[in-house]
Amino acid sequence: MHVALTGATGFLGLRLLRRLLDTHRSVTVLAHAGSGNALHRITRFFELTDSPVAFTAGLPGRLRVVETELALPRLGLSGRTFQQLADGLDAIWHSAGSIHLEGSLPELRRMNVEGTRHVLELAAAGRRTPVVHHVSTAFVAGTRRDGVVYEDELDDTCGFENAYEQSKYEAELLVQAWSREHGRPVLILRPSILVTDLPPHPALPPHPLLVVERILRDAQRAAVPTSPGPDGPPRVRTVGHPHGRLNLLQVEHAAEVMVRLAGLAPSGGVDTYHVVHDRDVPVPTVVTLLERLAPLSIDLVATKPDAPSALEALLDFYPGLTAYLTHRRRFDDTRVRTRLGRSAASAPVGLDYLWSGLAQRGRALPGPPDTLRASCRPPRDSYA
Repeated sequence: MHVALTGATGFLGLRLLRRLLDTHRSVTVLAHAGSGNALHRITRFFELTDSPVAFTAGLPGRLRVVETELALPRLGLSGRTFQQLADGLDAIWHSAGSIHLEGSLPELRRMNVEGTRHVLELAAAGRRTPVVHHVSTAFVAGTRRDGVVYEDELDDTCGFENAYEQSKYEAELLVQAWSREHGRPVLILRPSILVTDLPPHPALPPHPLLVVERILRDAQRAAVPTSPGPDGPPRVRTVGHPHGRLNLLQVEHAAEVMVRLAGLAPSGGVDTYHVVHDRDVPVPTVVTLLERLAPLSIDLVATKPDAPSALEALLDFYPGLTAYLTHRRRFDDTRVRTRLGRSAASAPVGLDYLWSGLAQRGRALPGPPDTLRASCRPPRDSYA
């Protein structure tokens, strides 16, 4: 059985590749054209994550790299090359995509929607009938902030926090329509926010939460002096719920669960799974992490301030950055737990774990500021 993987040099894709190489003799890597030597970056990742020397040395003989352009028809390949690729595949993992929270909808559609369309064209073009494994996101649930989100749900009634969520929703609609049209089974995997405790390294794909840190720091530099004032770090009021929660899952565990789910017998239609943690992270923990990354002092409030500071106004320009601090919903993963049992459960994700994956190696988690921490203060406005 021969498998192809998009996004193999990404944060999740590298972990998926490691799991796939445990069960497949070889893998075709559909790498982004012009992004550099994919084989070198993959090899470097495994070197830095202490993979066995024999495993790393054998990668050139087990990986076939095909440079593609997901946003183009036929993945930017010649007709002959595209057909040869399609004819040799038994399974396609589509993990590539843009997670640019600041991106515009047209920009994100180009990669996340059109890229998915072209991967589905590849799956339909060959002599075989490869199974499609599509990596989506649990956040296709959009702005629904309370209650339980079930795996069968997919609608846009509540709208979306940002263009990223909408583009992933539209991509899922494509996958479902393709499955019905071709009568082919499809596996849709919806991970939550993926994290790691592996310290940052220039040769590794960046931790997704580092994007949030960059936004916070850029806004802070643009709006206020770089050094703290006499009263400590700059204070920011942002809408959030003190009893909110976010689902964060170790990326290594997510990849393991995904590959195990792919090994189960398909139903024949669309099988959708929430690949999520069984315990959410409280919003105050996330606030503490953000405060110590920037640094800032964050007040959770029920509504946007009437007279925002320059920093607060700048942060408000980034759609979806802080909206998740209001979420209290839970992602149902009954299907995963039913199929995989207790082994689907993950180790806890706490503040120390999150800090380890964001701070340079050896940098200790800073203590709270001398002033009372914002996340411990009651919100300025009442909550329903």
